[in-house]
Formats: sequence, C-alpha cells, structure tokens
Amino acid sequence: MLFHPNKGKTPPPEETFEEAAYLKTLGEKQKLVSIKLVGGEVVSGWIEYYDRNMLRLTREGAPNLFIFKTEIMYISEGEISTPRVRRTRAASPKPETPKAE
Repeated sequence: MLFHPNKGKTPPPEETFEEAAYLKTLGEKQKLVSIKLVGGEVVSGWIEYYDRNMLRLTREGAPNLFIFKTEIMYISEGEISTPRVRRTRAASPKPETPKAE
C-alpha cells in the first residue's frame, strides 16, 4: 500500500472573504490608509466606498480616486513614510593656512 501525503487534506480556500470585512472596518472608522499601486505610486486617504472590483479613496486637498483592485499592490494603515536617503556630509574645504613669505 502506497502512502499519499496529501490524501485526506483539503486544499486551502482561494477566498477567505476577510477582505470585505477589513475594507468595511477601515471605511467605517475612516482610518488613514496608504495604497501602493502596481506602478509604484503611493496614495493616501481613507476608503469611503468599495465593491468587488474597485474602491474609492477620499483625500484631503486632492481629488478623490476610484482605484481598481487589480492596480493595488497593497494597502497599509497609516501613511507610508518614504525611505530616507542617508546623507553624508560633503567634505568641507579646509581653511587656507597663511603662506609664509
């Protein structure tokens, strides 16, 4: 008799339906979110509306956006801080020493 390692195990579900609950919670609490888009752009605001295919991001001081979910890489609570570039001190020129004449 051969033993099959996956026998009796059911595969994980493709959909957990937790996305809708999470988006609903974010919208009800008007939590500030940052959304990183597939193209690399990051937009911030709060989720006012969502459905199966898209969501509406309401922003202060900027136009509201309708974003297709297929264009979203990820959603993060709060604002995503842009990575800081570590600046090195430029070598300052040494003060000139008086020349002996």
